[in-house]
Amino acid sequence: MEIYIREYSKKDCKALCEIWNEVVKEGVAFPQEELLNEASGDKFFKEQTFTGAAVNKLTEEVVGLYILHPNNIGRCGHICNASYAVKKDIRGEHIGKKLVLHCIDTARKKGFIVLQFNAVVATNVYALKLYKSLGFKQLGVIPKGFRMPNGTYESIIPHYYLLEE
Repeated sequence: MEIYIREYSKKDCKALCEIWNEVVKEGVAFPQEELLNEASGDKFFKEQTFTGAAVNKLTEEVVGLYILHPNNIGRCGHICNASYAVKKDIRGEHIGKKLVLHCIDTARKKGFIVLQFNAVVATNVYALKLYKSLGFKQLGVIPKGFRMPNGTYESIIPHYYLLEE
């Protein structure tokens, strides 16, 4: 599928909320538990440094998204964080890779120096494989860092990517 990524606008809100909420409901990747509605979603997406909407070039359907924002403040404000989501029924078509690459480019343009992922769940093998293939470095493993929907705990694996050498 050919996609392009555009900056968020309110017309994307419903579709982005649906995709975001799919991931939240699955409960195996995002730490959030609250679902977004159009009001809370619009506020949330606008608060980010950048929200990107992945759009199918042929149909103009929104098929994925990412959010980019500072990971911390002050002396650590040059480190950013991001989250990615792809519509469930079209995962596996390398849309996630396009989102991550676009995010890296955007983060550089926004002046960030490091992209850090705080909580990549150890069972998220596709994300782990993607990040490794793109040159992200694993920081270690935090045992029991993520509560799964069934109440058990899974390890998380923080990663980072240097945006400038």
